[in-house]
Amino acid sequence: MRSDTTDFPLKNTLINNFVEHGKDIFTNNKESIIDIRKQAYTKFIEQGLPTQKLEAWRNTDLTAVYNEEYDHYYTQSNVIKDIDSVFQCNIPHLNTTMIALLNGWYVYKDVPLKTMADGTIIGSLAEAMKVYPEIFDKYYAKYATSKDDGFIALNTAMAQDGFFIYVPDNVQVKKPIQIVNVIDYDKNIFLQTRNLIVLGKNAELTLVHCDDSYNHQKCLCNTVSEIVQDENSYLDHYKMQNVNNNSTLINSSYFYMKNNARLTTNGMSLNGGILRNNNHITIDGEGCETNVYGLYLMDKKQHIDNQVFIDHAKPNSLSNELFKGIMDDTASGVFNGHVLVRRDAQKTNAFQRNKNILLTDKAKVNSKPFLEIYADDVKCSHGATVGQLDTEAMFYIRSRGISEDSARMLLMYAFCDEIIQKITVEPLKHRLEDMVKKRLRGELSVCAQCVLHCSHPEKEYNFEIDLSKI
Repeated sequence: MRSDTTDFPLKNTLINNFVEHGKDIFTNNKESIIDIRKQAYTKFIEQGLPTQKLEAWRNTDLTAVYNEEYDHYYTQSNVIKDIDSVFQCNIPHLNTTMIALLNGWYVYKDVPLKTMADGTIIGSLAEAMKVYPEIFDKYYAKYATSKDDGFIALNTAMAQDGFFIYVPDNVQVKKPIQIVNVIDYDKNIFLQTRNLIVLGKNAELTLVHCDDSYNHQKCLCNTVSEIVQDENSYLDHYKMQNVNNNSTLINSSYFYMKNNARLTTNGMSLNGGILRNNNHITIDGEGCETNVYGLYLMDKKQHIDNQVFIDHAKPNSLSNELFKGIMDDTASGVFNGHVLVRRDAQKTNAFQRNKNILLTDKAKVNSKPFLEIYADDVKCSHGATVGQLDTEAMFYIRSRGISEDSARMLLMYAFCDEIIQKITVEPLKHRLEDMVKKRLRGELSVCAQCVLHCSHPEKEYNFEIDLSKI
C-alpha cells in the first residue's frame, strides 16, 4: 500500500533540500551508493510521508510534526573532538566503550574509525563507507529496503552519518559498546542517522543504544539500523529513550539472523513526545532464539507506537515477545506484534504478550498481537491485556499498613520489574531500576513518603508481591 502523497510543508522542504544540497549528500560517495540514494529518493517521492491512511500508521498522527519547520544538517560545520564535552553518562560503574553522534554527526578525538585490540571496528558509518567498502557494500541497504516505508526511503536517500560496528568471526567483545545519539541544537532540527552493525560467526556483543536530548527544542529524528548476525552469534541489545516532550523519534531496527544466532533486545522508553519503534526481525536460520522486550512509561500527551514484526523463515526456532506499559493523563500507546511463520518453518515456537495499565480514563492503548501461520507443526500463542491496577492487590498491600499512594507505587514498580530483570548488565539494570522509580514517583504518582526512597540508593527494599495479581 502506498503512503498518502499529500504535500506537507516538510515533504516540500525535503524535496527542495535534496535538489539544493545534492552535492553535499553525495560527497565522497561511490557510484553504487549514489545509485542507491537516487533510487531511494525516487521511492520517497512516490510514497510520501506516512499518514494515518496506512494501516501500520492508523493510530499515530504525525500531521503536526509534518507542518513544523526544521533545520537540516547536510554538512558538518565543525568536528567535536571531545565526547565528554557533549555527553556525560550518569550510570555509575557502567564500564563501556562509548561512541557518540552529536546532531547526526560522529564525534571523535583521534580518528573517525578505529580497530580495537580484538579486531572489532567501531566508528563513523560515513568513514566506513570509504575505508571498508567490502563490508559496507555487502550489507548496506540489504535489509532495510526503501519499499517498506517512506521514512526508510528518506533515510536511505539522505542519511549522512551514523554508527558502524563490525565484530569479526570468533570474537567475543568483553566490554559493552555504548552508542549515544545526542541532540543539542538551538533550533528545530530534522536528523537522518543510519547505523550498520555486523556480527561474524560465533561473535558476541553487548550493545547499549541511548537517545538523549539536552534542551526543549523540537526535533524529528529518523534513525535506521541494520543489524546482521552470522551463525552462532549472540547480541544483547538495549535501546534507551529519554528525550524531551517536543521530540519525535522514528526508530527502525532491522535484525537479520542466520543459523543458531541468538538475540535479546530490550527497549526502555521513559520520555518523549512521540516515539515510534519499528523492530523487524528476520529469522533466516535454524536453531535461532529471539527475545524482544519493551517497557514504556508515558504521561501528559505523550504517545508511543511499538511495531514488532518477526519473520520465521526457517524451522526449529524460538521467538518470545513481552511488552509492558503504564499510561497516565491523556497519554496514548500502540502495540502491534506480527509473527509470520512460513510454510517451511516447522517446529517454530512463537509467543507474544502485551500488558498495559491505564491510570486514568483518558489514557488509552491500542493493542494488536497477531499471528500469521502457514506451518502445521508449531507452538504459538498471543495475548494482550489493558486494565487498571488490581483492587485486590491494592487491598492486600494496604492491609499491611502501607498508604494508598505507596501501594500504587509498589504495584506499578512490580509491574515494570519483570522487564527490568531481563537486563543482564548489572550497572545498567540498577540504574534503570532507579530511573523507573523516579519516573513513577515524579510523573505518575507523587508521594513525599514513598516507601521506595529513590533519593537514598544505598538503602535496599525487597517487596514480595504476587505478580499474578497485577
